[in-house]
Amino acid sequence: MSTLSTENDTPVLTDDEKRLLLRIARETLASYLTTGRLPAYHVEQPGLLQPAAAFVTLHRRDGELRGCIGRLDVSEPLYRTVQECAVSAATRDYRFPPVTDPAELDDLVIEISALSPFRRVRTIDEIKVGKHGLLIRYGAASGLLLPQVASERGWDRDQFLRAVCMKAGLPSDAWQKADLSVFSAEVFSEATTG
Repeated sequence: MSTLSTENDTPVLTDDEKRLLLRIARETLASYLTTGRLPAYHVEQPGLLQPAAAFVTLHRRDGELRGCIGRLDVSEPLYRTVQECAVSAATRDYRFPPVTDPAELDDLVIEISALSPFRRVRTIDEIKVGKHGLLIRYGAASGLLLPQVASERGWDRDQFLRAVCMKAGLPSDAWQKADLSVFSAEVFSEATTG
């Protein structure tokens, strides 16, 4: 049995659930690009039925980012959130032209980040680079960086804080007055999940 949060707030999915979620994401993209519709699934796995926030990241096989979109609300089961995020990552990430040709899917690797609940931090000492992602809120502005971003870029905590501020369109020191929350994520991809 799987859960999406444990004592240490790290989401946990079984290997079978991870493989199924990746398959659902890929099949959803293929269906959407050919029919314009999301396929229906009858899912029974407990970890995929729990409401959860998630991100879907698309990389080209050469490692270049092709799209990344997430949902922070937890109103849908995880598998539905992943379906919607997969389509959005492929077609609505403003940084990239939309994926329109189903043949391009052969060149894409799907990565899923299933997020734990958000926990507000009182001091920046609570932020663990490589373990936590960051969510900043200040006025109407907000920004989020996944846990793996800091690790992939070799950032320390101060660089991570500045980067999440910039992502939100805020001055790089806005974190000192903003609401900061941390979260962890179970991150898996077609490249790492057999």
